[in-house]
Amino acid sequence: MPQNQPYSMMTANLVRPVRVRHVSPEGSSNRPDVAATEEPLEVRIDDDPFAVIMRTPGRDQDLAAGFLFAERVILSRSDIVRIERAQSRNVMDVRIDEARARHLTSRGDARRRVVMNSSCGLCGRVTIESLRVDAPDILGNWNVSAAVIGGLPDALRRAQPVFDETGGLHGAGLFDRSGVLSVMAEDVGRHNAVDKVVGRMLLDDRLPLGDSLLFVSGRTSYEIVQKAFLAGIPVVGAVSAPSSLAIELAEEVGITLLGFVRGAAFNVYSHGHRIDG
Repeated sequence: MPQNQPYSMMTANLVRPVRVRHVSPEGSSNRPDVAATEEPLEVRIDDDPFAVIMRTPGRDQDLAAGFLFAERVILSRSDIVRIERAQSRNVMDVRIDEARARHLTSRGDARRRVVMNSSCGLCGRVTIESLRVDAPDILGNWNVSAAVIGGLPDALRRAQPVFDETGGLHGAGLFDRSGVLSVMAEDVGRHNAVDKVVGRMLLDDRLPLGDSLLFVSGRTSYEIVQKAFLAGIPVVGAVSAPSSLAIELAEEVGITLLGFVRGAAFNVYSHGHRIDG
């Protein structure tokens, strides 16, 4: 099954039936509707509880891998021995390489064990300093046309089946330089959607993603730029605005950051040399 079509076969798990009272100028009426599913996912490391992520079910292996990669618990595919569902469908246990486990134990835990809500990117970090991580700067010496950038919102939107039903999910898509969608994910959390995309690439041993563009359906925060940075993605775009800290980080690490991508118009906030037109 193509990675950009994971949910069309699974929407029963991703939406829940609800009853609503619909009010309009013509009056009000009771009617059935659907809402995007939100459930907790507990991520364990070698049976030890590490974090609880509020997410939309589906692609839980990808989410766990991408989340732990962003948290620097794992640095590559080789750090993962296996990822398996525990007794509950809402528990994923990640077995990590023994050498990596010893390293983590020796340095101490870099974050609290917390419940992370669906809008949370790095909610468990202990200090501001721990938000900075060591990774090489983005080098991607290639260009992409403004026409390709302008087509990304519609391409991502067409690949969001659950958004069509609920209107309540964020999307993240990984594109090649010609604007072809290679993998996407939907989730109630913007950061979760990005983690699912990056996690899939990590599990396929395809990092870094130096020939890819990341496009997200909402605003761009510091955390999303950092996740792209860790995955080696040179271009990040969104239909809405970036935060000031996202712009600063993108400028610092060499990412071309785009915002308000809507049709043929968009803003370039950093490293615009990659954009033709």
